[in-house]
Amino acid sequence: MTNLQALPPFRLGVCYYPEHWPESMWDDDFSRMKELGFSIVRMAEFAWAIFEPEEGVFDFSLFDRALDSAHRHGLQVILGTPTATPPAWLTQTYPESLNVTLEGVTLQHGMRQHTNHTSPIFLELCARITLKLAEHYKDHPALAGWQLDNELNCEMAVFYSESDHQAFRLWLQKKYETLDRLNEAWGTVFWSQTYSDWSQVHLSRPTASPKQPNPHLALDEKRFISDSTIAFAKRQADIIREICPHHWITTNGLFGHLDSHRLTDELLDFFSYDSYPQFSSIFYDEKEEAPLYDRNWSLTLTAVRSISSNFGVMEQQSGPGGWVNRMDMPSPRPGQMRLWTYQSIAHGADMVLYFRWRTATVGNEIYWHGINDYHNKPNRRVREAGQIGGELARIGDFIAGTRNQASIALVRDYDNEWDGEYDVWHGPFSWQSGKAWFKAMQRRHIPNDILYLRESNELADLLAYKILIYPHPAILREETAALLEEYVRAGGTLIFGCRTGYKDERGHCYMLPFPGTAASLTGISVDDFTRIKGTRKPVDMRWHPTVPDANGASKPSLAEGQAEDVAAILTRADEFNEILQVEADEVTVEAVYASDYYAGKPAVTRRRVGLGEVWYFGAVFNPESAGHLLDRLHAESPTEEWLRLPAAVELTLRSGNSGTYAFVLNFGDEPAAITVLTPKVDLLSGSTIHGEYKLAPYDVLILMA
Repeated sequence: MTNLQALPPFRLGVCYYPEHWPESMWDDDFSRMKELGFSIVRMAEFAWAIFEPEEGVFDFSLFDRALDSAHRHGLQVILGTPTATPPAWLTQTYPESLNVTLEGVTLQHGMRQHTNHTSPIFLELCARITLKLAEHYKDHPALAGWQLDNELNCEMAVFYSESDHQAFRLWLQKKYETLDRLNEAWGTVFWSQTYSDWSQVHLSRPTASPKQPNPHLALDEKRFISDSTIAFAKRQADIIREICPHHWITTNGLFGHLDSHRLTDELLDFFSYDSYPQFSSIFYDEKEEAPLYDRNWSLTLTAVRSISSNFGVMEQQSGPGGWVNRMDMPSPRPGQMRLWTYQSIAHGADMVLYFRWRTATVGNEIYWHGINDYHNKPNRRVREAGQIGGELARIGDFIAGTRNQASIALVRDYDNEWDGEYDVWHGPFSWQSGKAWFKAMQRRHIPNDILYLRESNELADLLAYKILIYPHPAILREETAALLEEYVRAGGTLIFGCRTGYKDERGHCYMLPFPGTAASLTGISVDDFTRIKGTRKPVDMRWHPTVPDANGASKPSLAEGQAEDVAAILTRADEFNEILQVEADEVTVEAVYASDYYAGKPAVTRRRVGLGEVWYFGAVFNPESAGHLLDRLHAESPTEEWLRLPAAVELTLRSGNSGTYAFVLNFGDEPAAITVLTPKVDLLSGSTIHGEYKLAPYDVLILMA
């Protein structure tokens, strides 16, 4: 449903909680927001107890005055439906609305997102407060749009209340119709799990091995949770659409067990996200080689862009963050708040709101620092926000509505993500390989998209990209495999990794040689395989040298079995090794394993199919192997002819009616030497840049390409 008209012109703003501050501060706060260049504020997403202090008793007076004050200062308002934090009277009177853990422990009042999405009384009360808010504020001149709830499935993405078990049974009855079909889909013949009555069917429950449910049940459980969450949000969206058709609707998220693409298609005008780049810094794997830290957040923003090509950022990190007991993030260095703002914009944000205006003095988030500190005096974050506000006042309308440009996409899908949470034989590999490819492309300054494969995809969606990288799709439906073959035959390049194609949509393993539904397309089978773990040590791949073929493309210069006699590039074969066997004449072996009992056996293959080609990589990708494949495919930066950038700098491109803009972001703490071979105008400064240029630490250029 993405409605691009809902976003432009560019909006910069902040999250504000008038209920936290004396009313005597409001006018000064709103006045200073306007001075910084802000045009929009979000409020009320946690204020249910203010709006309905007693059941059925409504009081809008506090927010009436707050919206009136914002309007007097020329600010627009986003109202949140306050259903993430129900009041104490609700959970006390209706404890069936509370969420329950897998172990059967009922969550209690005092946090947020502690309810379930299936309790009939909770759904009714959420609909009622949404209706009252929509009716009351539908004509307020300050109100621009609505945020549904807040961070759906954030605190917990699993639900085990009694109403959830009941709703799950109804969902399964609609999906499978009979117990025989359910038993077949879940493979309940294994371990005598066969159901003879619907009352025996539940969501996951504790078993002899803790958190060890039937894997097919676990996959359906996540699909059910997603559907329940979307249905929960839909009740609110439908009310707002009917009463406030002139307002746009969004929600903020990207959390677990939620098909955010379907949510957006069916309910929203555009998707919104909460951008905290330091999460990538504090939660990174300490064993990771050359981590990207906050730059890695661009991968997450790319996923957001796959949902909504132009999106909002409802919470942009503006200071050090943390609750009293976790997420103790350090203070952003001078310039990083601005860098992170443009990071969001570079990846598709047409609206950015900072979290928050002033740091809370009470509650769990007293250390989640906003633009203003407790003392409310000027600080460097306020000054930096003012600089950003001034810049975006000048350039915002040029970049609003433009879209990112990329010729390569990393392919994902919800079935494999959800199945892979439980299945350690493929799940961890997808994230590892995705980061490896992202690193390799980042350091070569090759922008990429993320493409979520869904049943609604058509060939044109795939042909938007020259190269698709689908690292480890264990679940690969026959229909999806057929679509991918169409893509390759039409001229696309498709890259698979190990553990591809061996499961159907139920999570059953095909009774086919690996790689299952991808075998006919790749022209190979898997002769043998092993996990690389414990006493099984990692091996290398030896890549065959290449020579140009008659069409100018690279091809292996040697046949299988000859490579061991020739010096070649070596890259690691991580985590899992599949020993490949050529089954079709068009297949060439691009690399072989360098050691262990399968030394000299095929590790990487390529097959020409129609106008395109398909590659199969028999291991988990790392940045070196991904980079080598990019080199073999002659993939290069789209600005190669006019711009030279060091590895510490990110490049993204946005294009639209106003032109094409190259965002150049320095994530390093040292100046970055760049070279602009053709004179270009920097949109931020208006200066023409040509030749050598020193980009300061955390600085940004937006070059008119």
